[in-house]
Amino acid sequence: MIRQFELVERVKSYDPGADEGALNRAYVFAMKAHGAQTRASGDPYFSHPLEVAGILTDLRLDDNSIITALLHDVVEDTDATLEEIERAFGPEIARLVDGVTKLTRIELQSEQSHDAENFRKLVLAMSEDIRVLLVKLADRVHNMRTLHHISSSDKRRSIARETMDIYVPLAERIGMQRFKDELENLAFQELNPDAHNSILARLEFLKREGEDVPERIVEELRHVLAAAGIEVWVSGRIKAPSSIWRKMQRYNVGFEQLSDIMAFRIVVSSIADCYQTMGELHSKYPVVPGRFKDYISIAKPNGYRSLHTGLIGPERQRIEVQIRTREMHEIAELGVAAHWEYKQGTEQVDGRQYRWLRELLDILEQASNPEEFLEHTKLEMFQDQVFCFTPKGDLIALPQGATPIDFAYAVHSEVGNATVGVKVNGRMVPLRVQLRNGDQVEIVTSKAQKPSPDWEAFVVTGKAKANIRRFIRQEQRAQYAELGSQILQKSFRQAGREFTEKALEGVVKKFKRDTVVDLYASVGQGHHTAREVLVAVFPDAKPRRRLESVFPSIRPRGRPGKPTGKDGAVPLKGLIPGMAVHFAHCCHPLPGDRIVGIVTTGKGVTVHTIDCETLENFQDTPERWIDIAWDVAGGETPHLGRLHLVVANEPGSLGSLSTTIGKNMGNISNLKITSRSTDFFEMLIDVEVSDVKHLTTIIAALRATPLIVSVERARG
Repeated sequence: MIRQFELVERVKSYDPGADEGALNRAYVFAMKAHGAQTRASGDPYFSHPLEVAGILTDLRLDDNSIITALLHDVVEDTDATLEEIERAFGPEIARLVDGVTKLTRIELQSEQSHDAENFRKLVLAMSEDIRVLLVKLADRVHNMRTLHHISSSDKRRSIARETMDIYVPLAERIGMQRFKDELENLAFQELNPDAHNSILARLEFLKREGEDVPERIVEELRHVLAAAGIEVWVSGRIKAPSSIWRKMQRYNVGFEQLSDIMAFRIVVSSIADCYQTMGELHSKYPVVPGRFKDYISIAKPNGYRSLHTGLIGPERQRIEVQIRTREMHEIAELGVAAHWEYKQGTEQVDGRQYRWLRELLDILEQASNPEEFLEHTKLEMFQDQVFCFTPKGDLIALPQGATPIDFAYAVHSEVGNATVGVKVNGRMVPLRVQLRNGDQVEIVTSKAQKPSPDWEAFVVTGKAKANIRRFIRQEQRAQYAELGSQILQKSFRQAGREFTEKALEGVVKKFKRDTVVDLYASVGQGHHTAREVLVAVFPDAKPRRRLESVFPSIRPRGRPGKPTGKDGAVPLKGLIPGMAVHFAHCCHPLPGDRIVGIVTTGKGVTVHTIDCETLENFQDTPERWIDIAWDVAGGETPHLGRLHLVVANEPGSLGSLSTTIGKNMGNISNLKITSRSTDFFEMLIDVEVSDVKHLTTIIAALRATPLIVSVERARG
């Protein structure tokens, strides 16, 4: 365990102006706060924050970061409070500690919600000060180094999975390659021990077979480049098991087929030397096709710059070579920590300078809950990328498989929302086409356009998904609110009571809603009934028990009654399919059928035919019945009608069936054989039709087909 004076001396060695007194006070404060607490290993708990602080001194971080590391667990795991920390160390330290502290004292619904809310808070904190993330990563590094001391295998795997899903991509995104490699390898060792041990055994075999091969390759590369007059520093290493496994999975190849198990770094003085070095190596050794990448011309989003190339190098070994300047090498190793300034009067590193972090904040604003935010940020922290250009030449980095819609949202949320078309390299292409490296993308927009719910099925970035889902929620809420308003007005009118928004304002809080519109939406979704709202406003309102007294025009199956007219019906026109209104799968209502709506919790209104047997289940809840009708008899939008058929088991019978339906302008969307015998097939077929008349025409045509024994409209 690092002693107090050793920690202070480490910080003072690279930051002579560090506050020695504050460092000493933080050391003593944390040691007293953690007291006799111990870790799973049996070591004093204080050893953990001390080790985290030690890791950060290797990155040469400022004294406030080191103090934060010492104090990062005291609020969560001891009786110390943020107020005490602010009094003792000032508001900046308190803010940093608060950013790292987990939300263990907040009651959340599930472990997943707990993790998601923690990550949400971390993103907010690091957007204000990136040092929060540096402390958090150092904390995770030490926890992963000591993971083997935890006895529960499930807990170890859970921590390792969280590390792989969140902290490895975060480390990669801020260029902390050292942290990223170590975290990834430790997590991989826990999550896939068999693969880890297998690769480790193969690497050990290679080392024994050619123990000094890397050294000989380094020496030859150094000699070749010195002969060309280029001053270089060369190092070589065997890649980590996790990196080798990831490439085996990505390229679907075996261990022996990998060309870059050995990686060599060549550090030169200037960018010109980088390209000259690459030219010398390419002229001396055969190049592995497809392995050259220029990250100097187009840097990675985390600022990483290097030339990568694959060679059949010295001693006929397949190797990867990375060529960079000294400055590039420092950034590649330390990432954001390489930019840090210490009390020079310069501004601190603000996390908002990173485009990816700004995009995470955009997602945070769009997501409806922490779980959705966590889902989208996992999508956003991709590694495999394509680089595309705007017509003005601006570079947009996207994940592999990204579409023009992803590109549009990466430019700006408003551009994505208004997208109607796209030109890729000057040609109009479908919105779902996958973009490739170097594509020039021009988005065509219209003020009248709105995001389509269908887009969510093919976009891949978290930002695009979050914006599309937000639009769907807004549209859905508007539909639910309109529906709920009509339900309440009808209920009040039938009870002989005056309906006013002012009356509803007095009961909004009773239903735990903020506004009257929220209450409308809640009723439209079925979370509250119109009767509950009516009684809340008028406690003396008497319940109506008979279904006929509430809806005289809607009667259960088998009772006489006149068809419902359009007057007073809830309109269906204008509702987005699949949002506020759903068509029941038990009866498949079609335009032309007499229909009734049932308010269903979480779905809005489910439309049934008036003779659907399912309606018997709602006899005792008349307040859920809504009088609706079709706005039009047909229309261009197809509807599903279900048919029950018995077909002769003879050659050509299915062909006759599909031909007959096709000739009558129907489209088979699904077919299921429910029973078969030597002579007959019994089946259910879903057919897209315009209305009841259209389906009746198809039924008549099928009945006239010789090989079809019987046809009926299916129910249930």
